[in-house]
Amino acid sequence: MPTPHPHPHPHPHPHPWRGVLVATALPLRDDLSVDHDRYAEHCAWLVANGCDGVVPNGSLGEYQVLTPEERAKVVETAVAAVGGARVMPGVAAYGSAEARRWAEQARDAGCGAVMLLPPNAYRADERSVLAHYAEVAKAGVPVVAYNNPVDTKVDLVPELLATLHGEGYVHAVKEFSGDVRRAYQLAELAPELDLLIGADDVLLELAIAGAKGWVAGYPNALPAASVELYRAAVRGDLDTAGRLYAQLHPLLRWDSRVEFVQAIKLSMDIVGRHGGPCRPPRVPLLPEQEAVVRAATEKAVAAGLA
Repeated sequence: MPTPHPHPHPHPHPHPWRGVLVATALPLRDDLSVDHDRYAEHCAWLVANGCDGVVPNGSLGEYQVLTPEERAKVVETAVAAVGGARVMPGVAAYGSAEARRWAEQARDAGCGAVMLLPPNAYRADERSVLAHYAEVAKAGVPVVAYNNPVDTKVDLVPELLATLHGEGYVHAVKEFSGDVRRAYQLAELAPELDLLIGADDVLLELAIAGAKGWVAGYPNALPAASVELYRAAVRGDLDTAGRLYAQLHPLLRWDSRVEFVQAIKLSMDIVGRHGGPCRPPRVPLLPEQEAVVRAATEKAVAAGLA
């Protein structure tokens, strides 16, 4: 007997990780509780403004400081708001068993794919990385690797990604290293592995290099202009893309900074969305940082990009 596919909600699109997937910021109330109603509205607003989907429980969603109950409900809220096909949760955890359970939770909620960091509690070697992805792949939902050597200590170099892909553990990679040269190595070593832009401030460079998607931060505040930038870049309309990229880059570069959550939430507040506070240990921006983000956001608004 053929084994039934473990995914209870087959995805109509074979590549649910492609396009503009927003790593959603999580709206918190003044008492720092999660505002799930506002989060649902935010997910729907992003899709209405041209984004292809959402990535709950990424770093931008402050997943590390959520309770397990909150984290599960965030995924369910996103699925209810925009449909599971458009939801690719982060399933990172210190332990492989825990990450697999989060992948199973996403699968059972109806999500089309999940995003997984390598082991990030310590500087894992290659065998540990392979074992981690092998375990989470058992959940039966497509896994997108997330390479963030800046914040994690583990670098998924092109050779290692090619191995992970060759074993069938990952279908794509969110590439945050900032090293755009890797796109060309990846295309040679693993031509079927989809490259996703992982840092907003190398969007144009990676789009030109053949990226199939963007796991994005700043569209939380400026979705329509960000989507226009991405679409122009991937279709090779460099006049449009270059102009928008130059206009948006003063904001996009905050996505690669330590204070990216605070900066993006501040921009959301300025454009009339709810960014709001962050949970500790994140602290508010310094006044000089806030002034820079505020000025760049207001300039983008004045240019008609909000």
